[in-house]
Amino acid sequence: MPLAALRPSRTLMRQAMWGISATAVVEAEQKLQTPHGNKLVNLMLPEGEREVAKAACTKSMELSDRNACDVELLCVGGFSPLEGFMSEAQYSEVVHSMRLPDGLLFGLPVVLDTDSEDISVGDKVLLTYQGADLAVVDIDSKWTPNKPVEALHCYGTTSLEHPAVQMIAMDRGKFYLGGRVQGLALPKRVFPCATPAQVRETLPAGVDVLAFQCRNPIHRAHYELFTRALEAENVRPGAICLVHPTCGPTQDDDIPGIVRYQTYEVLKEEVANPRLRWAYLPYSMHMAGPREAIQHIIIRKNYGCTHFIIGRDMAGCKSSISGEDFYGPYHAQDTAKAHAAELGVQAVPSLNITYTEERGYVTADVAQEEGLHVKSLSGTKFRKMLRSGEDIPEWFAFKSVVNVLRSAKPASSE
Repeated sequence: MPLAALRPSRTLMRQAMWGISATAVVEAEQKLQTPHGNKLVNLMLPEGEREVAKAACTKSMELSDRNACDVELLCVGGFSPLEGFMSEAQYSEVVHSMRLPDGLLFGLPVVLDTDSEDISVGDKVLLTYQGADLAVVDIDSKWTPNKPVEALHCYGTTSLEHPAVQMIAMDRGKFYLGGRVQGLALPKRVFPCATPAQVRETLPAGVDVLAFQCRNPIHRAHYELFTRALEAENVRPGAICLVHPTCGPTQDDDIPGIVRYQTYEVLKEEVANPRLRWAYLPYSMHMAGPREAIQHIIIRKNYGCTHFIIGRDMAGCKSSISGEDFYGPYHAQDTAKAHAAELGVQAVPSLNITYTEERGYVTADVAQEEGLHVKSLSGTKFRKMLRSGEDIPEWFAFKSVVNVLRSAKPASSE
């Protein structure tokens, strides 16, 4: 349905309540978004200095998939203004107050973990990943973290039913290490991950840039959400949307990153929408709800975004035993809204979209007011249809995306 056909509704009227209302928006300067902390960090060493840095290392350690993502985002400035893994003092401040020691907002700790008793403060450690030398870190801090305290403050629970609590308790090592990082190379990935500087080169100056975060294939409803967000009240005309999925480790039952990447690539070609930009983020999800929302906003700010599209229960998760949600449906949205002015990134709430027989996709309140016949398809039913080869309705999923998922059925239909 054309955007112009979407008549005003209570849902649209509520958007003025989010972030900074349209009437309060200050005219942006004709430049790109300022990075977090006012500086876009680049930790990559010049090529001529890399062998010298490697030769000075006294220890080495192999990175996990998650740590490799963190090293990459540190080196390219995705975690600006950080210039390395957090020290104990930085870690403690972020855990307890969601801020760095200088008061700058930061969502979650960025730490290097190890079980090694041998690595000590003062060591220069070579970080390797899948046979490649990625970075050098000068260790200036080593400590044994209080993981239950970290879990409670960052994830709101100490229960192992939460995937991130389980991750820090069972996957991360006994010690955390902090120190300045010097980049040697970026991980070789089967999907390209443009750096913040590279993404910024594709963005027009003085134009609102909305970020759309996802970690799963994009279906019709998602596409409706982020294209309609371009017309939100607190978004200026001519805005563009950066579709920026995370392709690093997520939850165990999520579709593998390479398959997700393939679905995004075929969809990009199919829609060929000039108001969209596409890039991929090497980030490992924590499913931390409101804290993760802040982390995502900061990262996308560094990539040049001025707005962040945020849906119900963003980065939320459920108990693996009871099935109960760990966060309320608007917890992440409310946190983003509360910090919008400080971050300089406005929250754009995603519309509650539903498909109707009479008018296609409309907002849920319009469907209710007009008594329209709503059609729905659960994720469980979709996966069953995918496995069995049944026709999947085009109102639910793009054919190109379905074809990719079917070609990778053993990996994507668990």
